[in-house]
Amino acid sequence: MSDDKKAKGRELLDKLCGNPNGVDGLPHNLREYSLEHLFGTVWQGDDLELTERSLITCTILTALAREPEQQFHFAAAKRLGVPREKMVEMITHTAHYAGWPNAMGAMRSLNKVWPEDADES
Repeated sequence: MSDDKKAKGRELLDKLCGNPNGVDGLPHNLREYSLEHLFGTVWQGDDLELTERSLITCTILTALAREPEQQFHFAAAKRLGVPREKMVEMITHTAHYAGWPNAMGAMRSLNKVWPEDADES
């Protein structure tokens, strides 16, 4: 494993979830792939802004109805400064392509990590 990519992955995890060790509970190989490849390489590209990558990830997780992962990534989008209104609009838009049940699940996830009446911080 590249120590540089691993360090970049941990730095990004800290930005996303406030914990640079956020994948440490995973099995060794999955943790290493997540740190070096996913967070150390894929999320580090120059052609998309970090907030764009976050919103894309949230959209995919909405379309796939992956509620546990939505909670992690919706909270990360909030930490990165994506406005809640943009998240709601993304879910609404995705409902038309991926189905209403998927959108309803995504709204449940969003409301768990970012209640509608919560402040923007």
